[in-house]
Amino acid sequence: MLKKILLSIICVILPLSSVLADQLTLQNNAPKSYVVKKGDTLWDISTVFLKQPWLWPKLWRLNPEINNPHLIYPGDELRLVYDEQGQPMLVKGKPELKWSPKVRKKLKEQSPVSIVSLSEIAPYIRYENLFSQQQIDDLPYVLGSSEGKKSSLDSFKLYISSDLVVGKAYGIYYKGDKIIDPKSQELIGYYAKFVGTGKAIKTGDMANKVPATLYVDSVKQEVRSGALVMPVNDGQLLPSYYTMQSADPSISGEIIKSASGNREFAKFDVVMINKGQQDNIRLGDILTINRQSPSIVESPDGPVYTKDASRWNRFANSEDSDYKMPTEAIGNLMIFKTYEKVSMALILATQKPVRLQDTVTAPL
Repeated sequence: MLKKILLSIICVILPLSSVLADQLTLQNNAPKSYVVKKGDTLWDISTVFLKQPWLWPKLWRLNPEINNPHLIYPGDELRLVYDEQGQPMLVKGKPELKWSPKVRKKLKEQSPVSIVSLSEIAPYIRYENLFSQQQIDDLPYVLGSSEGKKSSLDSFKLYISSDLVVGKAYGIYYKGDKIIDPKSQELIGYYAKFVGTGKAIKTGDMANKVPATLYVDSVKQEVRSGALVMPVNDGQLLPSYYTMQSADPSISGEIIKSASGNREFAKFDVVMINKGQQDNIRLGDILTINRQSPSIVESPDGPVYTKDASRWNRFANSEDSDYKMPTEAIGNLMIFKTYEKVSMALILATQKPVRLQDTVTAPL
């Protein structure tokens, strides 16, 4: 059914080589027309026509009637046509509606079609954050709890080293690993692991050494003294919808961190890349995950992988004598959160386990 959520669709995407193809490839049973239904997304509609649904912008190009695909409404009829080069495109036909004032009024009140709902990918998104050294120094932190224990679970009170706003929700974080740019060796910040949320019930008066009180209503793990506290609006809220698009062709980066903390990860895992807002990364950007094939050198017994070659063979063969092995595409990911120098992404598809230091580039 067309109302299947994005992640269900991704699970049945055709092989990656087709997904990453430069040319649009129509489904074998692509219809000549389609009437938009309530609940459809642009991904849903493109899946009806394309074997590479994430390339949907190419399907709507050069179409004066669909300058903004978000303005397609349930009831609109979309027709498949071809341009002068024989490439497919969609045009908007007449809605198949009964022409009555009541129906027209209802159509205007409907919401336009969007691409990917946050609710569809939320189960796979981790709400980790990135803190600068300045934030680490300035953010309030947990002093202790009403239980008098070093760590606590939910439904308890925490005492915070700051004046908080009563009724406001706050996120609780642990300071994690340093995030170092692999190219420049610059300290970008600290990975902040999301622990839970709470609501301020007493504002506190730190001028007189009276801490604020935070009632914890949801935790993912035990909360310890020293955990950092930040309003949930600062770094936890995400847009309701993501519009997927191919990333800027100039972007080339690396996967530098995973939310799981593992060195290998798979579909629907969350990772961090060393490119952000300053590199023109946008929410919804699609990037290809690439891996360099193992290097090979010649030995008296024939070609061997460099890592398996003897020390003498590695010494005897200069770096320039190694074969220039190709880089192969192994998957793709979508950017869902951006910072100045890094971004968080959700792995959408992969042929093999993804690793730290795998590269990311704009799709071909």
